[in-house]
Amino acid sequence: MEFSLTFIQLFFWGIYLASPLLLMLCSVFLLLGLIVGHLESWKKFDSLYWAFITAFTVGYGDIRPLKRRSKVLSIMIAGVGIMFTGLIVAITIETSSKAFSMHTDPVIFQQIEQSLK
Repeated sequence: MEFSLTFIQLFFWGIYLASPLLLMLCSVFLLLGLIVGHLESWKKFDSLYWAFITAFTVGYGDIRPLKRRSKVLSIMIAGVGIMFTGLIVAITIETSSKAFSMHTDPVIFQQIEQSLK
């Protein structure tokens, strides 16, 4: 339980520290989504929904761009979404590594390494 609490604390601190970058990436893909929505004559809700689905690489296919410019922008949205997701994954990996190192005895790691040799 102590490990989990440490992980959660570190994770939210990581998100807090990366929040300017996360907000910037989110703003970019939402703005691009609104532009695509305008080009395709979609409602704003549908544009934002599509931008999130595209950015997080879900791609249901229920809404899709038909114009060339919109398709190019959708590729950009997917790229920005991958960066956004990658940053979250990096924060998760780093915080889990820190939490493990804070709650694990180094002697145990040495014993495991010795048993593997």
